[in-house]
Amino acid sequence: MSFLTIGHRGMMGVEPENTLRSFVRAEREGVDVIELDLHLSKDGALVVMHDPDVDRTTDGTGAIAERTLAELRELDAGRGERIPVFEQVVDTVRLPLQAEIKDVAAAQALAEVVRSRDLTDRVEIISFHDEALAAIRTLLPGVRTGLVAERYGADVVDRAKAVGAEVVSLDIRRLSLELVERAHAAQLKVLGWTVNTHDQLRLARGLGLDGVVTDQPEIRRAVRFTA
Repeated sequence: MSFLTIGHRGMMGVEPENTLRSFVRAEREGVDVIELDLHLSKDGALVVMHDPDVDRTTDGTGAIAERTLAELRELDAGRGERIPVFEQVVDTVRLPLQAEIKDVAAAQALAEVVRSRDLTDRVEIISFHDEALAAIRTLLPGVRTGLVAERYGADVVDRAKAVGAEVVSLDIRRLSLELVERAHAAQLKVLGWTVNTHDQLRLARGLGLDGVVTDQPEIRRAVRFTA
């Protein structure tokens, strides 16, 4: 089984996160999958951004949900990059995508794009929200899904199975070998985030993870040369 490296918001350690520039860099660095985050704009566009507001990552302020796409596209998301929409990412890079639903309301819009563009085999949908994954499972029965968790216990395995997820993506700082083995016994793949140092990569390997989410190109290179 191959060990996956997933580019976190593209390659956010070296490029402005969740921008086309970041996604292109991640693809160039050779990651296996690109992870991105989705919110809905005021007019229903699938905006690629992590936070619910634009304050941290752009030169603007305010909530994404209170701005139209045209208003959002006027902002600088770093190094002159504009805030992309999901469809632009699909067209710009060729790698598989891991799309995280940050806003439960985005589930319906994402399902419509995945269905209309026949992206079921290319896109894996992940979320911290169990209800969003349950909704996606109903809207897109064939799509792969993953449960993300930062503060979790052994019940995360049961939660993932309850919503039909195939993957759990977990904060590596809380991961234990016992939990990884429990997840694997339940036929779940286990990813660890965010792995940005060689020590963290060694930990991930030691725990028997199926892959890591990283901000840094050197982690991808380390995986490549130690596989």
